[in-house]
Amino acid sequence: MKARSMKLIAVVLSVGMLTGLAACEGQVPVVQPSASSSATPDMSTAQEKKIRLATLKVIDDADAAKNVDLLPQRLSGPELDVRTSQLTVAKATGGLDKFATIPKDMTQTVIPTDSGWPREVYTITTTTQDQQSKRLLVLRQDSARSNYQLWGMARLFQGAKLPKFAVPDIGAQLGQADDPGLLAKPQDAVNRYADLLQNGSGSRYAGDFADDYFRQSLTQLTQTVQEGMQRNNGTQQQIFNAAPDQISVIRSSDGGDLVVARIDSEWTRQTGQGRESLPANDDEKALFGAAKPTSTLKVTYVNVVALYVPPAKANQKITAVGAERQPIKVEAL
Repeated sequence: MKARSMKLIAVVLSVGMLTGLAACEGQVPVVQPSASSSATPDMSTAQEKKIRLATLKVIDDADAAKNVDLLPQRLSGPELDVRTSQLTVAKATGGLDKFATIPKDMTQTVIPTDSGWPREVYTITTTTQDQQSKRLLVLRQDSARSNYQLWGMARLFQGAKLPKFAVPDIGAQLGQADDPGLLAKPQDAVNRYADLLQNGSGSRYAGDFADDYFRQSLTQLTQTVQEGMQRNNGTQQQIFNAAPDQISVIRSSDGGDLVVARIDSEWTRQTGQGRESLPANDDEKALFGAAKPTSTLKVTYVNVVALYVPPAKANQKITAVGAERQPIKVEAL
């Protein structure tokens, strides 16, 4: 019974939480002219392309060498932690996960008019060659003399409807974590979504959010693992917390905000009856390394989520439009 249930857990986990996103793509936001500001962008689409390709070149070089030391040149924020983990796993397994692919071509870019720093550019890529979903990239520049870096990336969900943005030569406006006039301030929306991930339908904020693929897949995975754990008298617990100051916001033409943020989570699994709790897939095995197992295993994840927060007066709910989930640490307790 133990072998059968643990095998089930391993199979489910090895498939990956967001495998269902690989064959689907969100709808690209329709560009709209805007007369809301007299400011104009400091960046052209040609400059965005140059920055994006230079960033992806460094990532490609790091991937080829499986060398995480190259990444800080062009990666920061949650994406630096995600890619470092992916390359650590690739070095141990011999190959990079196909879901780490970032297409070089784009379908749309959203360039802000803001003149201060940090400043950000949002870009939506094409689908991958094997028809995985489009990626939403957030490129951030911290100061006038620093390079733009890939700060965050999320894979778009099937059928996800993104808000409308102004055309690049007119430009959009960056938002803030405490933007008013919305169904919830952006940081509050992220905090509530973290509570929703942890508590599911029991969250007091469940009514604020539309259903989405990320929560569906997480719920399904948790239920399947729970069935296996119960067969071994084991337990599991997941805790989600929005990472402080790890948020990016850009304002849409319809008065809402597109928010990309980091949510950290810890998944603790404990076996019963004196058994050892072992890594359940290649990612976990690579990150666990040669550590000595115990009855309790804790896996730390970085979750990057993209949320659309509508205006307060709109008859809409907060909607997750994309996500990325990657384990970054595995340890025995």
